[in-house]
Amino acid sequence: MEAKHSESEFSISLQGRLLLAAPALRDGVFSQAVILLEDHSHGSGAIGKIINHRTETTVGDLVGDLKHSPLGSLAVHHGGPVGSQQLSFSSWGWSPQGDFFNFPQISVEKAESLISKPKCVVQATVGYSSWSPGQLENELVGNTWLTLKPATEILSGTLDNSLWKRLLTSISPYHALLSQAPKNPLLN
Repeated sequence: MEAKHSESEFSISLQGRLLLAAPALRDGVFSQAVILLEDHSHGSGAIGKIINHRTETTVGDLVGDLKHSPLGSLAVHHGGPVGSQQLSFSSWGWSPQGDFFNFPQISVEKAESLISKPKCVVQATVGYSSWSPGQLENELVGNTWLTLKPATEILSGTLDNSLWKRLLTSISPYHALLSQAPKNPLLN
């Protein structure tokens, strides 16, 4: 039987938060995923992009006109299973006042102007992740995801699969232990 939850339990928006795939979520596109939620409300659902699933492809590989631009060598990330033929640019980071900002869709021109700014990430992504109304909330109740406020760890180091482990380790000693578990414990 599915647990009943009142709408007020989920009235808080998680927009701008990070979702970390629970260690038990081991298969598929969301394995060890770190997702930056771009939009979330109980009535509308949620949209975000996986920020740590880096591909071997660069923007210049996909868009020949950008090969010699500041974006040409930017790695393309796999943002999720929806719209996987669509390349988009986003940016996030911290303002000089210390406030987190997130621009989920920016133009090529804006991406080129932000790419060299300190405390700012510009990311090229193919695809995105989305949830229908109530779906993410049910997955949160089922412990599929952990939520975190964005921390400076998303600015330091490479935005690859190691980010999931770094963020999970920062939560608690218990989570640090979970981050060390093999993908398939039965093969150990």
